[in-house]
Amino acid sequence: MSAKILVIAGSLRLASHNRRLAAEAARMLALTDAVVTLVDLADYPLPIYDGDQEAEAGVPENANLLAQRIAAQDGLLLVSPEYNHSLVPLMKNTIDWVSRVRKVNGRPIQPFKGLVVGLASASPGRFGGMRGLEALRIVMRALGADVMTQQCSVANAATGFDDDGRLADDIARTSLEALVDKLLDISRSLGRHG
Repeated sequence: MSAKILVIAGSLRLASHNRRLAAEAARMLALTDAVVTLVDLADYPLPIYDGDQEAEAGVPENANLLAQRIAAQDGLLLVSPEYNHSLVPLMKNTIDWVSRVRKVNGRPIQPFKGLVVGLASASPGRFGGMRGLEALRIVMRALGADVMTQQCSVANAATGFDDDGRLADDIARTSLEALVDKLLDISRSLGRHG
């Protein structure tokens, strides 16, 4: 049975290295038997998380929609930039809101619990966003996700992609291919819908 994999980039910037990396990962996954969906968070705008707002108005519809999509997956690939050695606000805010969703279509859920999650990052710096991925790893584990040890960090990302959006560096490309393959294998064997 083919695994369902969702790919999310944690950047809204159109020229984002991480959007390019997410697109490349989705392309690689699409070459397999996986059912792949690339999500653009610009399509799911959310206010900054505020417990008072949640108490007054409930969870925003876009958080419910994302939670529903995530709950239907066997695997999730989060491709996130790093700001000041940590997790970016867009990704953290999205995760915070989605984690507040308790029911989808009247059924109780915990969107991230038991979900196989892979992590990747691209950065113009020499560390490739690794420190931000460590912060993201802590958050996802706290929500009950099965976060893969293997990850992909693309350093020097300003020159890391060719004109077709493919990774130009052999080491980076091999790293992303290995991450995608492992995510697919684990999602097939541990996936929630297999």
